[in-house]
Amino acid sequence: MLVAMILITGATGTIGSLVLSALRQHGAEVRTMTRDPERLAATSALSAEQIVRGDLDQPESLPAALAGVDTVFLLTAFGPRLPEQEQNLVAAATTAGVQRIVKLSAISTGEDPTGTRPADWHLPGEQAVRGSGLAWTVLRPAGFASNALQWAESVRAGLPVPNTSGTGAQGVVDPRDVAEVATAALLSPEHDGTVYTLTGPETLSVPDQTAVLAAELDRPVPVVEVDLATVRQQMLAAGMDESIVKVTEYGLDQFRRGDADFVTDDVQRVLGRPALSFAAWVREHRAAFENGD
Repeated sequence: MLVAMILITGATGTIGSLVLSALRQHGAEVRTMTRDPERLAATSALSAEQIVRGDLDQPESLPAALAGVDTVFLLTAFGPRLPEQEQNLVAAATTAGVQRIVKLSAISTGEDPTGTRPADWHLPGEQAVRGSGLAWTVLRPAGFASNALQWAESVRAGLPVPNTSGTGAQGVVDPRDVAEVATAALLSPEHDGTVYTLTGPETLSVPDQTAVLAAELDRPVPVVEVDLATVRQQMLAAGMDESIVKVTEYGLDQFRRGDADFVTDDVQRVLGRPALSFAAWVREHRAAFENGD
């Protein structure tokens, strides 16, 4: 097991917070990078020494954040600036003497890039990590089970869940599995030079997922079909950037075509146990969908 300073970017998000918690349970030396250290210090149990200021859009802020760091967990907010931000971090990490980077990417990254797929925004960062000369691991997860939380308000109110991907299915993965695999890669060189595609144990469409919710809640969870033209209209009306809209359209079309309808055994290979099911995630988060009656 590695015993060195680990820097986490994106530590306040779903995966980052789980990785941070797991690393602390392992007794690892951890540092988190944020644009606003004071805000993070006020809302977390981290000490001031565990929080450093760094902004992926400001390369000059990164050397101080990386000083004394051996390993980086690279998790970047999804968006059109993601490629440049990750390239900034990798360049700074190489100069700072970092030894290892574990990057959270996205499923199907690097396969026939078109520039308009969600995974394509991750490709430059993957290329930078793999070409850096540092030890590296790349994690390519499928859609997170926790994405279902965006339906929670509708489910509580008995309103239909919007289905924007038709009958398309994907290997929905539990964030806890992603975080455990990331933690393993951060703590051991055993996973260096490996790309892991992380899925759950089965592929599920939106109707499949709502059926699991209905079974757990013991009441109907209706679904309403939403076509891509309507999705585009709604996103533009909400003021979303055209680049985000195009990438979302492409990703949803991928699901509809069945391009994500597969599973892997990478979670089991790393963790030595089967991947957690969507049903297990729902049981764990049932309260979020209950209407309180």
